[in-house]
Amino acid sequence: MAGPRAAGDDRGAKPKRTPLQRLFYWGAVLAVWGVIFLVVFFAVFARGLPDTSSLYNVDRQPSITYLDRNGALIATRGTQMAPPADLDALPDYVPAAFIAIEDRRFYHHPGFDPIGMSRAMVRNLRAGRVVQGGSTLTQQLAKNLFLTPDQNMRRKVQELMLAVWLEMKFSKKEILALYLNRVYFGAGAYGIEAASQRYFDKSAKDLTVGEAALLAGLLKAPSRYSPVSESERAAARATVVLNEMEEAGVITAAQREQAVTQPVIVSRTLATQHAQYFIDWLDKSIRGLVGEPTEDMVVETTLDLTLQTDAERAVRRILDRDASKGVQQAALVALDGDGRVRAMIGGASYADSQFNRAVDARRQAGSSWKPFVYLAAMEAGYTPQTPVVDEPITIGNWSPKNYSGNYSGDMTVAQAVANSTNTVAVSIADKIGRDSVARAARRLGIQSRIGLEPSMALGAVEVSPLEMATAYDAFANGGRRVDAYGISRIRTPQGRVIYQRASGQSGQAINNPPLYYMNQVLRGVVTSGTGRSVAIPGRDLAGKSGTTSDYKDAWFVGYTGGFVAAVWVGKDDNTAMRGVTGGSSPAAIWRGFMEAALPRLNAPSIPNGPPMPEGWTAPDPVGDLMSGLGEGGAPVEPVDPNVGEPYVDQPAPQYQQPSPKQPVVRPTSPQPGYRDPPNQQPKAARRPNASRTPCSSDLWREASLSNSDEEAARRSRACSCPV
Repeated sequence: MAGPRAAGDDRGAKPKRTPLQRLFYWGAVLAVWGVIFLVVFFAVFARGLPDTSSLYNVDRQPSITYLDRNGALIATRGTQMAPPADLDALPDYVPAAFIAIEDRRFYHHPGFDPIGMSRAMVRNLRAGRVVQGGSTLTQQLAKNLFLTPDQNMRRKVQELMLAVWLEMKFSKKEILALYLNRVYFGAGAYGIEAASQRYFDKSAKDLTVGEAALLAGLLKAPSRYSPVSESERAAARATVVLNEMEEAGVITAAQREQAVTQPVIVSRTLATQHAQYFIDWLDKSIRGLVGEPTEDMVVETTLDLTLQTDAERAVRRILDRDASKGVQQAALVALDGDGRVRAMIGGASYADSQFNRAVDARRQAGSSWKPFVYLAAMEAGYTPQTPVVDEPITIGNWSPKNYSGNYSGDMTVAQAVANSTNTVAVSIADKIGRDSVARAARRLGIQSRIGLEPSMALGAVEVSPLEMATAYDAFANGGRRVDAYGISRIRTPQGRVIYQRASGQSGQAINNPPLYYMNQVLRGVVTSGTGRSVAIPGRDLAGKSGTTSDYKDAWFVGYTGGFVAAVWVGKDDNTAMRGVTGGSSPAAIWRGFMEAALPRLNAPSIPNGPPMPEGWTAPDPVGDLMSGLGEGGAPVEPVDPNVGEPYVDQPAPQYQQPSPKQPVVRPTSPQPGYRDPPNQQPKAARRPNASRTPCSSDLWREASLSNSDEEAARRSRACSCPV
């Protein structure tokens, strides 16, 4: 029988582990739990990973390529893809530029870079904000291929997992090729080849060191470092890339110096940012023409890139010259005689503001509206030689003033137009009816609201430059109404036509002799009136300036044979400029543009339009003068009917030898929207009787809805105003 265990006997005790054994034991325990944690962790985050079989699929919106009328590239909207670039065909410094700035340790990590991540974490903690990222080039590829740009822990873990998978599946060279061919470079370009073509009009294999550095610098923020809208910032970023390339040994110090001193030339078509206003305008109408795009399309437009460039230079020069006068914005629209938009500028800088002032802005027209007043007057029986009186006039509580503040007394309609005399325009509009003025403007293409208040005669109507160019086009093309358009044809890149604009002759909006008279008086504006500064020797030009009260808006709309341009300048906040009139800044832009454009256009003289009505005779200034003296009136300065018509390209109207007493015969058929004219040669514009009850705007608007003489008479009785 065994006795009790003696004290100190530890034969049955568990032996103690050595420090090394304890370290090994707890290390194994932590490893097991670590594996369990990682398995659970990755199992949780792996749920919802995208299908990697979509690696080679490209999900993109159809691209729309815009060409000018000669086939030159204007812009590409949507996604632009190009055939994958062959990495072996690229210069060594092209992929090296991306590695140098994006992932210096690309060839030495397994998809993620612990050293880079730690370095980025330390810098971000010191700065108190995110100033550096730790993602590798492989992680960026994983994000671009499979993930959303959301910034959260789940997405970052999935990015890391996919990066490791990519490294296991592909070689470093294959990963780099995938990256360069799928990354987004801004301006709608995906991949190095598309970016090279978009920004530099060349293949990626022809990139220079500086161009490669600029493209590599774009990836940090394509819009922020765009060489088009942010050229200085893009250049600074490209210099950083060049420094990294030199430090990594990719290029020599001499190559870096050459790249820094040699300017990078961005594609002219991409840099033509003002053409983007035109493209924005077309974008709105394409879906109405062909529906939602489901395939790549090529849009053949009416724009002429050469004329567009001329317009940009003219606008930029005057905006810089007159900035001290408060000229901040400008818009220009140029149309040919069939309504094709040849040039369009919607503002001072597309990069700063995409609001298209040429199409979407509505600003008061000022005196550039007066041709519609005088057209209605000519259709009512007035002629350029009709005597009128520049004198004070009051309609209701409103008494318009002339720009000069003075009154010139007796003059002719032609002189009133040339000098932009306000009182005469108001008086004539009141005599013939402002509703007839509104109908004339509508007939020529004005679509904005037209009020019938007395101030309407002086351009208190808000219109767009596109509307004004459209309306004036009828004066330039022989009296035909046009609709401005910018798309000629839409086709696929393979040539299948999706849309073709129908060709057809537009209707006659102005007949003769009113068209002949209007061209005569609007020529006078250029030869001897407020538009004298736009005169170009040897060119048949006509037009009208416009200035609103307090110098908030200034216009010049002018034309030659089959070509019209409307120019507006002002401020977006509708505050006043400093003494800027239609005959100053807008006229300078118009002349600068037309001087460059006319040699290219080879424009003829202004056409005379349809035949004169039977029995019509040309005005006889001498006979009119003698007739006026015989009746005891003051002699009126005659207007030569051939002023401003030194051209013989177009046949002149057939004249009959007039006799001094022979009256002017009115057209045998009424003009569109035409009412019974006043007396043939009114001696003076009649002042409204101050004792009569002024017309209410509601009665005038109601009357404008009817074209009938009965309605006009009813309005006259109700308002006690002259018809």
